[in-house]
Amino acid sequence: MRRFALFTSAATMALTASVASAQDSITVGWAAWDPANALVELSQDFTEQTGIEVEFVFIPWPNFTAEVFNELNAGGDTFDVLIGDSQWIGAGAELGHYVQLNDFFDANGISMDDFLPATVYSYSTWPKGEPNYWALPAMGDALAWTYRRDWFERFGDEFEAEYGYPLDVPETWDQLKDIGEFFQGREIDGQTVYGMAINTERGSEGITMGVTAAMYAWGMEYDNPDNPYEMEGYFNAENVVEALEFYRELYECCTPPGWADAYMQENLDAYTSGQVAMQMNWYAFFPGISRHPDVGPVTGFFSNPGQEVDAATLGGQGMSVVGYSDNQDEALQYLAWFAQPEVQQRWWDLGGYSVHNDVLFSDEFLDSAVYAQGFLDSMQIVQDFWQEPAYADLMLAMQEHIHNYVVAGEGTAQEALDATIQEWQEIFEDEGIL
Repeated sequence: MRRFALFTSAATMALTASVASAQDSITVGWAAWDPANALVELSQDFTEQTGIEVEFVFIPWPNFTAEVFNELNAGGDTFDVLIGDSQWIGAGAELGHYVQLNDFFDANGISMDDFLPATVYSYSTWPKGEPNYWALPAMGDALAWTYRRDWFERFGDEFEAEYGYPLDVPETWDQLKDIGEFFQGREIDGQTVYGMAINTERGSEGITMGVTAAMYAWGMEYDNPDNPYEMEGYFNAENVVEALEFYRELYECCTPPGWADAYMQENLDAYTSGQVAMQMNWYAFFPGISRHPDVGPVTGFFSNPGQEVDAATLGGQGMSVVGYSDNQDEALQYLAWFAQPEVQQRWWDLGGYSVHNDVLFSDEFLDSAVYAQGFLDSMQIVQDFWQEPAYADLMLAMQEHIHNYVVAGEGTAQEALDATIQEWQEIFEDEGIL
């Protein structure tokens, strides 16, 4: 899904990781982060097998969506293959940015049944749930948690004496809050530490990705499953109000001072520097955390806690062929190669996140990484934000109203949700949906 800035950046797309001189070449566009480095290494095998060179354009996350859509909306041919957020699928299909892949999949024996159903639904289909495919599931991801296992062990007796149950991976958000309160302001080895780092960022998608982790666990639905776009009584229902109020309580009770605009990098920095006992973040960063010289050996990982239901916020991306590409044949070869089970296994081994069933349900998978079990659990219960073509406007609206309530303390949770619905209705009316 995700991680975008909703402004037009003057920055140019950056970090070309490989420069091809051969006549046959393709350009893959993605965000600039650790998994992209793994893809560069993986793609060397494609070049060896096919003779097609692979160039890469990796864009920093804050500029990713703005720069890609500037290019796509102009009908540009910079990208042949694009690894785009799950929320882009509606716009990619409706506006002609992506090539429909059904015939190609059929001709090459690529079955969407070979990938986790939740990721096919979110990364590949438009309209949602229909067997119309616009992307190959490429990078599974979900919002999850890391924790200081050594601190849990060290203070376990004290916690149990205070709260009446063992200090362990939280099974519910109530337990998560207990743990956060227990560590908040505690002095450990001469340093004052805090309970948790959670998402509060307003400019792109941060606070929405964080608060929906709670909302999904409380059973939130964006609209009436039997009457799409009927949001009244669903997105602002009593259980959703409770979840939003709870997220604000976490912000107030358990975060470091000044934690008003934090997302991926801020959470990572707070955790790896020893400031917090727990952090929420994307699985994409967990390989780096597990290798971190200071916190890697003492870190544990867990999937999003349940509450009323078990659920997790979806991240990750699908791999699409760009409709304006002059190298679509070569780009399709790249997708066919990437879909092979042996390539998917190597993708996981290098630090990418495969959602291919042959990888995830192999005998070796759960022992392959300390976060493997959590990843598998999470990817089977993920839920996503609106994937409508107007998703960026929908996201901006939620970002504003939720941030105003959680961080700025304006109004009530009910008012924030009601205001979000009102603005969403106006957006859908402008789109001709309502």
